[in-house]
Amino acid sequence: MRVVGVIPARYSSTRFPGKPMAIVAGKPLLQWVVETCQKSPSLSEVIVATDHGEIFEFAEKLGVKVIMTAPELPSGSDRVYAAILNERADVVINIQGDEPLLESSLLDQLIAPFKNEGHLQMSTLATPIKSLEELNSTNVVKVVTAKNGDALYFSRFPMPYSRLDAEPPYAACSKHIGLYAYRKGFLAEFCRHPPVAMEVSESLEQLRALYLGATIRVVSVDCELQGVDTPEDVSKVESILAKKGSHGS
Repeated sequence: MRVVGVIPARYSSTRFPGKPMAIVAGKPLLQWVVETCQKSPSLSEVIVATDHGEIFEFAEKLGVKVIMTAPELPSGSDRVYAAILNERADVVINIQGDEPLLESSLLDQLIAPFKNEGHLQMSTLATPIKSLEELNSTNVVKVVTAKNGDALYFSRFPMPYSRLDAEPPYAACSKHIGLYAYRKGFLAEFCRHPPVAMEVSESLEQLRALYLGATIRVVSVDCELQGVDTPEDVSKVESILAKKGSHGS
């Protein structure tokens, strides 16, 4: 099984222009993610998909393949698909380029279900919700699953509605981690279809996949990631990295 990991690295960002090149703990954000991907034995190839010359040149120096894509592409998935159009791949992973705390073991767990289940079209990750604040935050995407681990629905709201006061361990839903693996053929189908109403309402493109009838396996993992969405997030990540470093020493 040939698995290609694609890191969308768009230069323009409303909240943080030039984010992939922002320095986090001494090196560009993109470098953190690329180096993690290079450690994963499950990935046959790593590709950076960008729309900017500076990012293109820097990614080449990191030793990965780089594809220049159109800046007007509507989503990260579209940028990933544009990058693998001419690539030989069975499974394609959309790897967020703003997750410097990503670990290679998470990529391996994301890919694992495809090895034995030929019907799967997608997989993603989720971790337990640890606080009432997370449960109620619209910035935390929640997922509910069937008995076999397949996704039933994703939402920014707590799910399901409870007539009782929510108490830990909040087992009815989990916190979604935005990494996606696709069969290449399904990714093509996904990108050909326009956004659907529930996707637009929640601003969650994975709902388009459910609308299309896709089987999405949700792999449960125990981890805490801190993405970089704004300049203020850089200090949060550096603080976490510093604690990990001091713990390791």
